Amino acid sequence: MASKGSILIFCGGGPAPGINAVISTVAKIFLKDGYRVLGLHEGFKGIFSENPSIKEFDFAHADRIFSRGGSTLIMSRFKPTNEKLNTQLFLDNEVKLMVSIGGDDTASSANKITAYLLKENIFIANIHVPKTIDNDLPLPDRNPTFGFHSAKDEGVRIGNTTYEDARTSNNWFVMSTMGRSAGHLAFGIATSCHFPMMVIPEMFDKTEITFDKVIRLIISSMVKRKIENINYGVALVSEGVFHIMPDSELQNCGINFTYDEHGHPELGNVSKSHIFNVLVQARLKELGIKIKSRPVELGYELRCCRPIGFDLTLCTLLGIGVKKLFDEGLSGCIVTANSRGEVSPLFLSDLQNDEGKIEPRLVNIDSEFARLCFQNLNFLSERDYEKAKAFLEFPEEYDFNKILNKA
Repeated sequence: MASKGSILIFCGGGPAPGINAVISTVAKIFLKDGYRVLGLHEGFKGIFSENPSIKEFDFAHADRIFSRGGSTLIMSRFKPTNEKLNTQLFLDNEVKLMVSIGGDDTASSANKITAYLLKENIFIANIHVPKTIDNDLPLPDRNPTFGFHSAKDEGVRIGNTTYEDARTSNNWFVMSTMGRSAGHLAFGIATSCHFPMMVIPEMFDKTEITFDKVIRLIISSMVKRKIENINYGVALVSEGVFHIMPDSELQNCGINFTYDEHGHPELGNVSKSHIFNVLVQARLKELGIKIKSRPVELGYELRCCRPIGFDLTLCTLLGIGVKKLFDEGLSGCIVTANSRGEVSPLFLSDLQNDEGKIEPRLVNIDSEFARLCFQNLNFLSERDYEKAKAFLEFPEEYDFNKILNKA
């Protein structure tokens, strides 16, 4: 059977469990229909390279990678600016469809590339598969992004082991996990592991976040447990708290951050848990409270774990959905699937606000689920003041609700 042309698959941003399941599904279903399937290494960097590194898929390779973690295609955070597009890549390979896998930035850039190609009289469809372990893309019906549940599952596994160590050793751990804009990952892990304290960006909706407030929240939990004769615990802090802190806080905290080209602190270069643990230990020393704590960083070990069944199913559906939307003649859209298994297109314009930006989906802290989970945390309140005075001169300064201005 003569080839119908090819499809080009590439990945942008960082890894997420399930990428290989998407690639595998897309490759197998298009191979079955007579297309060549090309995988492009290094994302947009490959598209703008004069000598791109390309992997041509056959069934054996596509089938072998399905359930693996990581990505068979090398990923890159490269974002095109003024580079010259390698149009020959598309012409020489008779590319009919470009399948991008990544976040909203990847989707937007892919749309711009196909729009440019169209001006050059080269029509190529583009369908995007949304990916982020942060779960912060505002998909319809609050459907999860692929990779989130697998990353959370791995985080829960490590979290439970850490909590068992805390109980066994009679000490505390200060843990940090990923989540640039939203606290979904930290919320899911802390709730599943019954951690006595979690700190996520969404909690600071009524007050400005500072290092001092984060430290007081953690110590509030430590003291609450101490007066209940529980001398261990885990406090989990989402890295997203760094992203909503005032510049003055970051500049005066004593940490020499490096910043990326978009002005974000490069948190991957520092241990967030170490920073918070050092600050907690310094405050405990000032207060004369003897509690031992150690840092645990939940970071890159979550991104390339094997996907769990939920994500394998979701990624398979999204991969099949790419073919469905392509056969319907759609382009410039994101493939989505709801809980009923129905595939539908979503266009960037459906997600963007009046300024053309996509607002991240946050943890709904006003939901009943969130309120019940926060009630299950351990922290000081007014009824604890008298007992807490054995450790704190001014226990009201460590009152959970007063710190967050919710009293």
